[in-house]
Amino acid sequence: MTTTTEARPHTGRLMLNKVPEVTIWFWVIKVLCTTVGESFADWINTQLGVGLVNTAWIFTGVLVVVLVVQLRLKRYVAFPYWLTVVVVSVTGTLYTDILTDQLNVPLWISSAVFSVLLAVVFGVWWLRERTLSIHSVTTLSRESFYWLTVLVTFALGTATGDWTLELTGWSPGVSVLLPLGLIGAITALWRFGANPVLSFWLAYILTRPLGANIGDWLASPKVAQNPGDPTGLALGTFATSLIFLGLILATVIYLTVTRADVTETYEATHATQVTSNPRKERVALAGFGLLAIATAALLVWAHGQPHVGPAPETDNTSAVQLPPGQAAKNFPPAKVGALRTLASTALKDAGSGDAAGAHTAAQSLRDLWDADQGLLQPLDATGWTSIDAQMDKMLKTFGIDHPNPPMSPPQQESELKALLADLG
Repeated sequence: MTTTTEARPHTGRLMLNKVPEVTIWFWVIKVLCTTVGESFADWINTQLGVGLVNTAWIFTGVLVVVLVVQLRLKRYVAFPYWLTVVVVSVTGTLYTDILTDQLNVPLWISSAVFSVLLAVVFGVWWLRERTLSIHSVTTLSRESFYWLTVLVTFALGTATGDWTLELTGWSPGVSVLLPLGLIGAITALWRFGANPVLSFWLAYILTRPLGANIGDWLASPKVAQNPGDPTGLALGTFATSLIFLGLILATVIYLTVTRADVTETYEATHATQVTSNPRKERVALAGFGLLAIATAALLVWAHGQPHVGPAPETDNTSAVQLPPGQAAKNFPPAKVGALRTLASTALKDAGSGDAAGAHTAAQSLRDLWDADQGLLQPLDATGWTSIDAQMDKMLKTFGIDHPNPPMSPPQQESELKALLADLG
């Protein structure tokens, strides 16, 4: 999928093109990067107990560093370029998750805001440079617009992908099919004669939910939440991250050796592309419109079908109770200890009047508990269900995953103490 378009002459400092040629390798490694963005962020946030906000601060700092390195280069170099994409992927995912999980912004609002922001970035980029083609990223200004666009597309792809899952209740295995099918349709329209720049950026956005859904499917537990849904492979976020980081590294090494994705090398070995056909572009644009309408109709239909959403999931556990200390007896002590540490921190902060600290610790506890489900639930489903019921009661007092406002500190302390008793 090429993206050639006319650009006005630029009098600033010129460089060789800073973006790789759009070959099949580009799309393969882009999907790998988006999968890492989902799984690696989840692993650091939940498994290491760093917390969502702290993880976002860490990766924002890393993003600044890798961007400085990337922007100082005079030409495209595979390793720093794709390292930047990986970091942008993680960072964009975290920003959307903060809006959703920390600030309780509905996903449809996040999707709308990021869509408008992306349109603004594209508009300013076009007004200044008269091109949105990635074949003309030869100045610092254009590269800055490019990376800002990439960051927003990751945030938008995260929001729209999560919103789709919220609307439909699809499992990770099923949810892979929608972005995959849309990318296939966009590719067909591009081959027919659609505008290559528009086709490229639409496909670029869709690779985010595609890669994230693949990552969720690989990392999710084999226990299906909804009857009849395909289950995950239970690899976990850490194993999934390692696998895909290894695949990214292998692909980058291959591209570094062969230089197959360097624009100058590609142009020297491939024929010049045919000029665009305005009539076909208009027909393809209508095709994009029909594709959008069909997608919206599919989502509306799926939303209307019976499915179990995230909220009812905890309601089914409330009747299961075990004596204090019995529920966690079959779980690894290290895992239980990490959960107890966060619960104790939340209890201490609630007792001292630090409402913000108690809320943050409770949310980190929720994240860690959810991340460990794939390991703990198969070990003792009854014990897991009992603790999960008390976990839900505790979260309700903080207004986490529940529409009610936070309850009083004594109520929070009471449920935290009960949770600690369950953990032994």
